[in-house]
Order: sequence, then C-alpha cells, then structure tokens
Amino acid sequence: MKKKRAIVFSGGRLGEEDLQYIQPEDFIIGADKGALFLIEHGIIPHVSVGDFDSITLQQKEQVESASKRMIACDPVHKDLTDTELALEIAMDEQVDHVLMLGVTGTRLDHTLANIQILVRAMQHRMSCAIMDAHNYIELTGSTLEIKPMGYTYTSLLPMTAEVTGINLEGFMYPLHNATLKMGQSRAVSNKLTALKGTISIESGLLLVIQSKD
Repeated sequence: MKKKRAIVFSGGRLGEEDLQYIQPEDFIIGADKGALFLIEHGIIPHVSVGDFDSITLQQKEQVESASKRMIACDPVHKDLTDTELALEIAMDEQVDHVLMLGVTGTRLDHTLANIQILVRAMQHRMSCAIMDAHNYIELTGSTLEIKPMGYTYTSLLPMTAEVTGINLEGFMYPLHNATLKMGQSRAVSNKLTALKGTISIESGLLLVIQSKD
C-alpha cells in the first residue's frame, strides 16, 4: 500500500512556520542541514540523507543518533545533490506526493537545480511541489487544478522549448489553445478569479508558480 506523502526538509531557507505542514502520516526526510533543523525542533526524520558538509561533526552525530535511519555520502564523490538524494528515497518509498521545503534560498544554482528535479518526479509518475514563504511551485504535462492557497499570482513558464495547447479557466486572463515558448513572459502574474482554476496543456512541460510578495 502506498504511503500518502513524503515531506522533504532540505538545507535551504527554513523557518518554524514550515513545521506546520507536517501531517501525522507523512514520511519525513531530512536532507543535510534540513535534518538538523528537524531534530532541533523535536521532529524525528524517518531518513536523514546527505554529505552533511554544512554542519559540524558534533551536529552530524546528533543527526545520526536522533534519526530513524541515516544515509551519509562522501561530499566529493557523489553525483546527486542532497535534495535529489532525498527525492530518490521518496521514490523508493513509492509515495503518491512529495512536498519539498527548504530547497530555495540564496544559492540560485541549487534553487534552479531543485526546480528541475520536478521533472524527475514527473517521470516517475509522482506529483511533487516546492514550497517556501512566497512560492508554491508545481510542474504539469497535462492538467493541473489550482485552488486558493493565499497566493496572489499564478505564473506559467515553459520548461520545454515550447508548450502548446494551453487552456486556462477560472483566471483573470484566460488562455485558449495558446502556445508559450521558452523566453516568453506573457503568462506571468495571472490571478485566480474563481474557487478553483484549471490549467491544461497538450504538449510540453509547464512550470506553474503561485506566488506572493
């Protein structure tokens, strides 16, 4: 039987407010400094994973002793980022959905890499979302339903050279059989006007970002 959801706490920007998103049946994964964050707030990760190069040796020992399971890897000889390792674990657990927290921050390279990780989740037929204090990020290759979550804007950005057959319902600026090409910004800063919105596409991969200032 599949677990309902995995929640990943990575080593980017995290705050106590992020703990509110943990549900009783979540499979909790701490990636690198994200594992320490959980333990310092009284949350026991099911798995802690990473090279742990952003914490001290004493903190690493704290993570190891408090986690149900720990997977440590060499900081040099590894092919995956800590967040991607966490996603691999979620895939192994065969969850239906992954929520990733602490995967955005000051390192733009890590932020962009983590956004691209959404493609890997989709390839494994697993829904995945990134959340921080100002954004909720999803990827779709077919249909996505948008509900009010306290965000002001909904923006669409192509993750492939072009996305075709885009239809929007329930938004201030509807689209009908539209095409977006990489580098175009015509679908930025739309607004939900109904109790729910629907985004559907025919081909390509579309990044959907709900955001607020």
